[in-house]
Amino acid sequence: MATPLDGIKVLDLTRVLAGPYATMLLSDLGAEVIKIEHPNGGDESRNFGPFKNGFSLYFMSVNRGKRSITLNLKTERGQAIFKRLVKQSDVVVENFRPGTMKKLGLDYDALTAEHPSLIYAACSGFGQTGPYAQQGAYDMIIQGMGGIISITGEPDGPPVRVGTSISDITAALFTTIGILSALHHRHHTGKGQLVDVAMLDSLVAVLENAVVRYFATGEVPQPLGSRHPAITPFEAFASADGHVIIAIGNDTLWAKFCEHVNRQELISDARFSTNADRTANHSELFPILAEVMCQRTTDEWIDALGKIGVPCGPINAMDRVVAHPQVQAREMITQVVHNITGPVEVPGAPIKLSETPSRVDVPAPSLGEHTMEVLTGVLKMHPDEVERLSQEGII
Repeated sequence: MATPLDGIKVLDLTRVLAGPYATMLLSDLGAEVIKIEHPNGGDESRNFGPFKNGFSLYFMSVNRGKRSITLNLKTERGQAIFKRLVKQSDVVVENFRPGTMKKLGLDYDALTAEHPSLIYAACSGFGQTGPYAQQGAYDMIIQGMGGIISITGEPDGPPVRVGTSISDITAALFTTIGILSALHHRHHTGKGQLVDVAMLDSLVAVLENAVVRYFATGEVPQPLGSRHPAITPFEAFASADGHVIIAIGNDTLWAKFCEHVNRQELISDARFSTNADRTANHSELFPILAEVMCQRTTDEWIDALGKIGVPCGPINAMDRVVAHPQVQAREMITQVVHNITGPVEVPGAPIKLSETPSRVDVPAPSLGEHTMEVLTGVLKMHPDEVERLSQEGII
């Protein structure tokens, strides 16, 4: 079956998370992705746990569907081979510190001088411009600098990291969007372009209403635990056996909830009659609702409130997430089979396309697994020449 990016060829120079996640999405959408790794160890995330039969499942989780070749770009011969691959490619993706590719003579200007239709995507901590451009960055650093930690956690509590590498993942998503936009532009004009995405920019872009709240009120947003800053009640409460989340986004739902729990007097209470009132008086409302919500189990609340149309849900641990019938029905947990690890469960593709569906059926490659295949098949090198390159440490 056809895929949306059939025929698109991507050279992937990325490592660890943000870049590999972006190129994995392109692979899921049908692009042919050739991951270029240094012969000595390759992508450093190959050394990150957990492991199965000695193979990194961290690496597996963000490099599925790709082919791996080894190539030493610090050698003239390695650079020459890379340029030959560029000639037959649509997209180059890298997440080195700005200036690294320029030192090798393989930066955007150098490559597009010969291949003006090339799309060159650079995903870095701070982008290609600005006073911090040359600094390296990791997700935790960007979470702090980008402010998301300052609004995460319980009030007056210590700093809390968001539980996933959110600045890496958002940068990956914006990099993918940028590449797809550039491909669309090239389709109409024939011209490639530079896609410059920064982790810090990406995190600032998804701060939702924290930025506008600051400018509107002059007050610096603070951590609020599980509650929403502008909608009330919209948070987690202790139930009789755990926790349950209720999300009451308008006054009609509020009235339904109050009637259901036999607290009709709260509907006309001036402190709680509108969402704005409830939010302003959250400290008074919360203990009232906490006393109500602890009287039933989580499943009882979900069943009861679901019947009257009040949005609610559990806080699932990972074992319940992966087994959830909706997650299973949407094929969001799938399996790939690697010759070292055997079967491995990985997240499925969240983009559901009716005519050109995504694919998640090929595992991540072993280091250099496809070097011979690519160099002899794509570049038409003789196997003896490839063997000499290996002996010389170029591949």
